[in-house]
Amino acid sequence: MKKTLFFLYGVISYLVFFVTFLYAIGFVGNLVVPKSIDGIPEAPLWQALLINAGFLVLFALQHSIMARPAFKRWWTQFVPEPIERSTYVLITSIILIGMMALWQPMGGVVWTIESEAVRSILLVTYLLGWASVFVATFLINHFDLFGLRQVWLYFKGKPYTHLPFRVPFLYKYVRHPLYMGYLIAFWSAPVMTFTHLLFAVATTGYMLTAIRFEERDLIAHFGQRYRDYRKQVPMIIPIPRKPAPDPIAVEN
Repeated sequence: MKKTLFFLYGVISYLVFFVTFLYAIGFVGNLVVPKSIDGIPEAPLWQALLINAGFLVLFALQHSIMARPAFKRWWTQFVPEPIERSTYVLITSIILIGMMALWQPMGGVVWTIESEAVRSILLVTYLLGWASVFVATFLINHFDLFGLRQVWLYFKGKPYTHLPFRVPFLYKYVRHPLYMGYLIAFWSAPVMTFTHLLFAVATTGYMLTAIRFEERDLIAHFGQRYRDYRKQVPMIIPIPRKPAPDPIAVEN
């Protein structure tokens, strides 16, 4: 019974994430969804800034702290290890849902692209950014990243095994293609409002900071192999270097 419950919990957590991910594409790009990142301000500027910044800080802290090995060792004293990743994914999704539901437009425009051709190009790059995020998750193992592999192995009565050290496709050109995709998507805005700029700057700062912590953990886990990989492959911008060896850069 416990194996079945854990498996169902993992599946539900994944479905919540997947729906949240799809909504986020519309939210950031002002596409289709009923409430998006921009709109008519409804709260005083100081209140909107406080709410938006608060959610961004909450997401950054949760996403980074819960991903650290030391926290996981403590956390799994209370949360069974097979559903630890699913719980992380579920809490992340809940915070994102809260942020998107309570997000406050602040008004103001930093830039506006008038050319329809350029606006179309930016829409394509926006969608390509999200697509590269999705593809990158499958390159490293989508189901492990979002907790499904863990609950499936437990359901089948098999022990969990860590992913091997390798460099599939996009990881040959940048160490963090997930973050590269997010950056492309978040900055591909034909109309950059102050609200969107706050979001883009804050998330960019978070990602650049998170990479330092993630790579420290990767070096601790993979040792010299990851150090060599880091020397040969750029972090986010695909500037050509020497051919990479065969490791894996796992995003949290």
